Amino acid sequence: MRISSQFDSGNIVVKSASDPKDIRLEIKKDNGSDFYQWFHFRLSGAKGQTCRMVIENAGGAAYLDGWDGYQAVASEDREHWERIETSYTDGQLTLTLTPDADAVWIAYFAPYSMARHDALIAACQADPRVTLDVIGETLDGRDIDRLTVGEPGEGKKTLWITARQHPGESMAEWAAEGLLERLLDDNDPVARDLLGKAVFHIVPNMNPDGSFRGHLRTNAKGVNLNREWDKASAENSPEVKCVLDAMEETGVDFFLDMHGDEGLPYNFIAGAEGVPGWTDADQKKLDGYKTELKRFNPDFQTEFGYAVDAPNSADLSIATHWMRHHFGCLAMTLEMPFKDNADMPDEIYGWSAERSMKLGASQLDAIRAMLDRL
Repeated sequence: MRISSQFDSGNIVVKSASDPKDIRLEIKKDNGSDFYQWFHFRLSGAKGQTCRMVIENAGGAAYLDGWDGYQAVASEDREHWERIETSYTDGQLTLTLTPDADAVWIAYFAPYSMARHDALIAACQADPRVTLDVIGETLDGRDIDRLTVGEPGEGKKTLWITARQHPGESMAEWAAEGLLERLLDDNDPVARDLLGKAVFHIVPNMNPDGSFRGHLRTNAKGVNLNREWDKASAENSPEVKCVLDAMEETGVDFFLDMHGDEGLPYNFIAGAEGVPGWTDADQKKLDGYKTELKRFNPDFQTEFGYAVDAPNSADLSIATHWMRHHFGCLAMTLEMPFKDNADMPDEIYGWSAERSMKLGASQLDAIRAMLDRL
């Protein structure tokens, strides 16, 4: 029996693996920070054996409410990820599984590898409506890819969509893939109509270094990118700086930043209500988008979410807040669960990569409904 994590997005430390019923593990911290919660590893040689895996340092993870009602995912083909028996007690997370195959992969959520990212970029660039450019470089030397879909023209809106500032929130890039897949579908009338009226600038992965390293929340240096938007620098957050530089060139009429939330078992949107100069018109746009998205996709809801910031109290280092403050556009953060959508639960899969893709695709319906109001 063997446990390994030396691969794209892998993260685990093996303390003991001699007894399948008493495997002891720990999650590694993000490099340069105290954040940790993402795990992804391969269990080999345990086919037909009941394995009890205990993550001993779960009690020090970044978001302890994330363990309440949580179930890890496992896959034998790395395509289909099912929920497995999981419990959290006395600071330890226990995973129980009897593999049906010689190798099984276990993760915090369905991983979105850098290999899949490259495949997504390759597929999208083959479409004549897409322009791919590398707008920057990470601290580890990886490319920051932007996909521009559509041709600029008089009266067209400029829409920016980013995903995965926090690398462990892999559902964000699944959602980006779902959005791109629909946007490039010649037979989808919503996509065709939108591309006649708008240009999309999409960054499917804002944090390639953290993604590859198996980080939860930070880049290679341990910097939380979603606290850098008012001070982005080449030294600490080149990922954010290059995106902001590109935005200054294009302008921004609409901004959506896609994330995952460890604790809340719901899909919801956080707005920029607390920024200076927030108006009734801003509120109507935000409320309008959420209403439209809820109408088009019942996996989305508006009852549960983050507390709204008091007037003039918003943290301008956060992407959504900075974008509204700096560009005056409709700016939002889409949050998806690591657990399940409590409104529409699925006992086998929970909230999944596939459902994330569908919610990403549904953004096009809401955008189209709101386009004339941007």
